[in-house]
Amino acid sequence: MNSYRDLIVWQRSMDLVEEIYDLTKMLPREERYALTDQLRRAAISVPSNIAEGYGRGSRNEYIRFLNIARGSKNEVQTQLLLCVRLGYLSAEQIEMAFSLCEEIGKLIHRLSSRLLGAG
Repeated sequence: MNSYRDLIVWQRSMDLVEEIYDLTKMLPREERYALTDQLRRAAISVPSNIAEGYGRGSRNEYIRFLNIARGSKNEVQTQLLLCVRLGYLSAEQIEMAFSLCEEIGKLIHRLSSRLLGAG
């Protein structure tokens, strides 16, 4: 790996950000500073923390930032489910983003496990 950009988990996280931006364009205008902003921030946090952890130079720091990314991924999933419960989006509309979150969670787990085993 020459860069965090080579990591599949980072690439899929960037795909998630794009998907979230597309979905939040469908939210009601009154949610612009609530769910829209929160969803976008949480989504952006996932690849950002993966990249930051990669650049920290310490395995423990990297794992810590991967855990933060995992938490942000969970936040995105929760907010997507809220959008469905509130009737802003349908289950079908969030399916791709939710599926990306599941994939990202598995990739983060796998990477964390490798880092833990490398010591």
